[in-house]
Amino acid sequence: MDRPLTRPHEIRNPESLPRPSGFSHAVIAHGGRTVYLAGQTAQRADGSLVPGSMAEQFDVAAGNVVLALDGAGARPHDLVSLQIFVTDVAEYQRLSKEIGVAYRRHFGDYYPAMALVEVRRLFDPKATVELMGVAVIA
Repeated sequence: MDRPLTRPHEIRNPESLPRPSGFSHAVIAHGGRTVYLAGQTAQRADGSLVPGSMAEQFDVAAGNVVLALDGAGARPHDLVSLQIFVTDVAEYQRLSKEIGVAYRRHFGDYYPAMALVEVRRLFDPKATVELMGVAVIA
């Protein structure tokens, strides 16, 4: 499905809120079909988990989000919301530059409404990061 690489949604960052860095405060989705993405970890197609640092796992999980979007006929710029679940926020902060590089590799400079949530553990105890999102295909 070829669609121009435009941003189909309006990003809103009110001046009354702190300036966002790496996310948007609000995204207005105009019509279209909604895609709800299941949580994606650094799991390969065969079910095995890619070992490595949180940044390395983030890179694979982000790639899996893009694959899931593609399977639904969507693109990264169709994301309106992205939740990042991590097992250690301090580790995420320490690796934020590497994670940022991985993020931009898969999603470019587009930042939907986002949240980072620390959890005790994920379903696979070796997983350190999981991404879950919502996209609207305009």
